[in-house]
Amino acid sequence: MLVNTWRRMSPRARREALEGYLGLLPWTIGFLAFTAGPILASIYLSFTQWDIVGTPKWIGFANYRHLFTDDPLFFTALRVTFSYVIMAVPLKLLAGLGLSLLLNLKVRGINVYRTIFYLPAVLSGVAVALMWIWIMHPEMGVINMLLAGIGIQGPRWFWDPQTALVSVVIMSLWYVGGSAVIYLAGLQNIPPHLYEAGQIDGANRWQRFWGITLPLLTPTLFFQLVTGLIDAFQVFTSVYVITQGGPLHATFFYMLYLYEQAFQEFNMGYASAMAWILTLIIVACSLAVFQTSHRWVYYEDSEEQAR
Repeated sequence: MLVNTWRRMSPRARREALEGYLGLLPWTIGFLAFTAGPILASIYLSFTQWDIVGTPKWIGFANYRHLFTDDPLFFTALRVTFSYVIMAVPLKLLAGLGLSLLLNLKVRGINVYRTIFYLPAVLSGVAVALMWIWIMHPEMGVINMLLAGIGIQGPRWFWDPQTALVSVVIMSLWYVGGSAVIYLAGLQNIPPHLYEAGQIDGANRWQRFWGITLPLLTPTLFFQLVTGLIDAFQVFTSVYVITQGGPLHATFFYMLYLYEQAFQEFNMGYASAMAWILTLIIVACSLAVFQTSHRWVYYEDSEEQAR
């Protein structure tokens, strides 16, 4: 069919199509070499035993069987990661929404504030982690020094198993400016006449937020929830720099364990199996969100088409 279509095309159409395919060629080669190829290779390697140097040895489902039956650290990493996701994702959603409402106010110099709050989202993860070590250091940290000034002994933050994971959650709010900008775009896309109609009907600010802002912002909330879940399951840089999984595995995240297996123990086959399990977990969580989205995500266009 493609050959017949090509033959029916005029010389000019053929030339334009060929130019288009040539334009796509660099991207296609890059995708096959650096994305599709490694994905397929990792599927194969997950069924092998490979230490990078030697030849991969096919062992079937042994890696997966060992993960679920003989590796307690695997379940520790899963527990820590899921605990972080449950705490961090809702907190970042609410914090980003609250910040975006403030950044949407029409006050003098608001563009400067928007820039300031967005800047942390583009800083290096390693630099941010080092900064938070200084902020939360139990003896020389800024927070504990301020608490000591009012007679309160601050916690040990990253250095205490009871507070280490909570400290990582608090640190994640540093990047909330990026999500606030996305919320801000959604807020500014809401038609002003809806608020005017609400005011005429006697709705106060809370009623306008609950009845107008929040329903029309649900597509943005949906996007933030899905991307937030994906990001939260892949936390690595901050815990690698600050705690390296400690103390007592309190911050032993899944990606940190995967990194240790791949680049410290050189169990590439085992790490590939871990990567695919994490992929399936992320896909399952994302699909669950998509399956429930019709109950709470409101699309104005689809509502108008239904009418």
